[in-house]
Amino acid sequence: MNTLTPTRQQIIEVIDNLPEDAFSELVSFIGYLRYKAVETKTAQPHNSFLLSIAGLGASNQKDVSERDEEILASEVNPIRG
Repeated sequence: MNTLTPTRQQIIEVIDNLPEDAFSELVSFIGYLRYKAVETKTAQPHNSFLLSIAGLGASNQKDVSERDEEILASEVNPIRG
């Protein structure tokens, strides 16, 4: 197999020349390749964790630390928590 992209026939010839004890490893590897192909197709694009939390602390207010208790009191129900 001298070419960079082997043909089916070349792959079949290589498989035919493998020793019998290599078949179980070959089947395992082919199973992995099939799994990898399916996973690649179904994988959803995901954003980086750092990009997803980049704007968490953004606020239009300059300093809310003076009003933190007031802000929390307005957001939390005192009876239910």
